[in-house]
Amino acid sequence: MEKFHIAIDGPAGSGKTTVSKRLAEYLGFDYLDTGAMYRAIALFLNERGIPEDDEQGIDEVLSSVKMEFRNGKFFLNGREVGLEIRTAKAGALASRYAKIPVVRKHLTRLQREIADSRKMVVEGRDIGTVVLPDAELKIFLTASVEERARRRWRELKEKGEEISYDEILKQLKERDERDSRRSIAPLKPAKDAVVIDTTDMGVDEVVEKIVNFVKENPKWK
Repeated sequence: MEKFHIAIDGPAGSGKTTVSKRLAEYLGFDYLDTGAMYRAIALFLNERGIPEDDEQGIDEVLSSVKMEFRNGKFFLNGREVGLEIRTAKAGALASRYAKIPVVRKHLTRLQREIADSRKMVVEGRDIGTVVLPDAELKIFLTASVEERARRRWRELKEKGEEISYDEILKQLKERDERDSRRSIAPLKPAKDAVVIDTTDMGVDEVVEKIVNFVKENPKWK
């Protein structure tokens, strides 16, 4: 089996990252966090003062940007991408820049190049619908917005970032609205995706459920 793509989509806080990492480790697959790519690019553009409405400027910059994926890590123009992309600010910037067609064009191309000819779990918001529409298995994880806010609040608190639960809840609701209503690659399950509500499920339970779907797939050998 030369390649086998598992696309895992869903809103922020649905458990995509933890589940995807655990699943990839269990199966011996590579793991690609496409959200990290958007966060890195959004911070990169913001730091250079390139506004969201300057599509030409964005296109010029991203045409010359080099992003590599080596040993599970991203390198942007030769520099390793670190924890700076895991802040609430980076998440908000990523959601705004992700609405821009030229940004999605460049990142979709990079994501496809990385995933090509690999056995890989690819996590994001439009993997099954846009990036890898022919993925062997498509999963859409979801959970109540309140539970997703609690998860994100605990995650940020553990990293020492001071932000209230109510603010996280507000941000998630706004982000859900933006992501689901954007004209290009809106957040939604692919027609042939398996939808899993993780609100009352543990990580191991979700992973086990997905592994069963993998083993039932006719292309799995």
